[in-house]
Amino acid sequence: MERRSFLTATLATSALALAGKAEAQTQAASTTSSGREYYLLRRYAMQSGPQTGITEKYFADALIPALTRMRLSPVGAFRVEFGPETPVNYLLIPGSAAQVLAELDLHLAGDADFLKAAAPFWNATAAAPPYERVQSDLMIAFAGWPKLTPSASAATKGKRIFQLRTYESPSDGDHVRKVEMFHSGEFDIFLKAGFHPVFFGDTLIGSRMPNLTYMLSFADQAELESCWNAFRDAPAWKKLSSDPHFASDQIVTNITNLILSPLNCSQV
Repeated sequence: MERRSFLTATLATSALALAGKAEAQTQAASTTSSGREYYLLRRYAMQSGPQTGITEKYFADALIPALTRMRLSPVGAFRVEFGPETPVNYLLIPGSAAQVLAELDLHLAGDADFLKAAAPFWNATAAAPPYERVQSDLMIAFAGWPKLTPSASAATKGKRIFQLRTYESPSDGDHVRKVEMFHSGEFDIFLKAGFHPVFFGDTLIGSRMPNLTYMLSFADQAELESCWNAFRDAPAWKKLSSDPHFASDQIVTNITNLILSPLNCSQV
């Protein structure tokens, strides 16, 4: 019990020391409109049952309001509908300063309103944990797509689904070539095929590196399939993908493809 109290006090002290710096960083970052954003992508693995409700309530009532106060928005909150493991939730947090995202939990620990709202999740015991594990990836936006772009239906909470795709490369050089491929015409092919890209991120810290992750938004599954058919049939894509410099069997060794639906609290 004494150890827990000591750790809590230490965390709170660190958080208070960082609070002023975090506010200054976020205010300074908000004045920069041309820079590339950073993204913190968190994956919450859970068991079926109470964990899903506790976690979603934590997002809606505590975490997203606190992030909004920190000017880290719009925040995306999603559940996996089709993927290798469920239940899993994802949280997408944008920011203009990588350090603020990296130190996020320390900043949150200094927010009294957050701690009050987050108590059932934040203070859960080993006997009733709110999740199995949390995995975090820190990314920087592609130069050619520097800002997160929510779909138009996000503002009205309209029906929409998302595709989250991660491309793993066999080497750093091959990874750089895959990123280059997006900047060599792939963005335009996506747009002309009817896609609504949300973000493109180059992973700086995370698992299974080197890799990149991007997200696309659709009205429904039919639009998703229609867009991909148009993409594959596009003459510009056939030309780009036939370039030996961008041969996919050399620069991408694994693709993870998930279909997500937004939680009610999602701002994306």
